Amino acid sequence: MNKDITFLVAGGDLRQVYTAKKLAENYKVYAAGFDNNIIDFGNAIYTDYKMQLPELVDYIVLPLPASINGVFINAPFCRNNIPISALAPLLKNGGTVFGGKIDPSTMKIFSKCGIDTVDYFEREELNILNAVPTAEGAVQIAMEEMATTIYGQKVLVTGFGRIAKVLVKILKGLGADVTITARKYSDLSWAEIYGCKAVHTSVLDDAISGYDLIFNTVPAVILDEKRLERIKSNTLVIDLASKPGGVDFDTAGRLGVKVVWALSLPGKVAPVTSGEIIACTILNILKERRYTDE
Repeated sequence: MNKDITFLVAGGDLRQVYTAKKLAENYKVYAAGFDNNIIDFGNAIYTDYKMQLPELVDYIVLPLPASINGVFINAPFCRNNIPISALAPLLKNGGTVFGGKIDPSTMKIFSKCGIDTVDYFEREELNILNAVPTAEGAVQIAMEEMATTIYGQKVLVTGFGRIAKVLVKILKGLGADVTITARKYSDLSWAEIYGCKAVHTSVLDDAISGYDLIFNTVPAVILDEKRLERIKSNTLVIDLASKPGGVDFDTAGRLGVKVVWALSLPGKVAPVTSGEIIACTILNILKERRYTDE
């Protein structure tokens, strides 16, 4: 263990627990933001929400998202609010704060203290690897919600980004008849290479009625009233897009279309993997900084 480098992992859900455990395999790690020490933090040292540490730390790791309101740490497993401003005095000079989806208010609190913040959610490797638990979680939801197998079903996937690419591999492996809809012709070409049918978004209105299952990955309202009115009454829609989502939810409810808005799937279905991905991403950043300094 390298005791010369210290981390404080503060707040968050189970992903943060496994982030702390992974980092603690090689570094000295304190973990805070959970109401009791029943949780197994591995080699990490549990401390309560007051975070009375015996030493200053080199790095602080905040959750994803780092804060809900820009004032307190996002700590759903802690009954007490933990002010973001309480973290600055815990850092050594030159220390860094890592966090996911760091909002401007949180960033401002640290910048006033001259503390560097790094948003690990902006890292490409994290988003690529996170696509795996997201896609697996989406398929799990489909299996739980549908009264049929995925095998043989006509499935539409909107968009062809990271999540869609992983999702397609799983769906094709399960024997689904998969169609991709996208605006970019390059995406449609890649979809065909992946063994899928391809429909340009401009003609989706005429094609959307033929699917049993729809996965949306586009963070814009692509399933509007006109399209929702045309899908089959028993079609299941699983929205994987971040807020505001890709479905007109009010209209879907009025029409009786079943929609599952599946947010933050990595933390829900695979917190161990997701936490380890965060830890490895942070270590990648530190390696890059070390090489740059050299």
